[in-house]
Amino acid sequence: HYADCADPAARLAELDKIKHAVAHATGTALQINAGHGLCYENVKPVAALPPVAELNIGHAIIARALFTGLAQAVREMRTLMDEARGLAPRQRGEG
Repeated sequence: HYADCADPAARLAELDKIKHAVAHATGTALQINAGHGLCYENVKPVAALPPVAELNIGHAIIARALFTGLAQAVREMRTLMDEARGLAPRQRGEG
């Protein structure tokens, strides 16, 4: 539902549900993943949740790659994810 929200207030309400689910799963043996509808415009708040180990965002990247090329599409998404977690490019192992 988070990814489908056009209204910012509704999106924040859905993000709170995600945060609650992540908090509930934290401390269990579960690996916390997110995706299904995440795109360049809505990925940052979810990527910023430290317990989330993996984001399933292939559809958004491939759709963007039709216009920018795959390398650029991946680079743009990776930048958004890293910014959400407060990481600089050199902290990812890049120059």
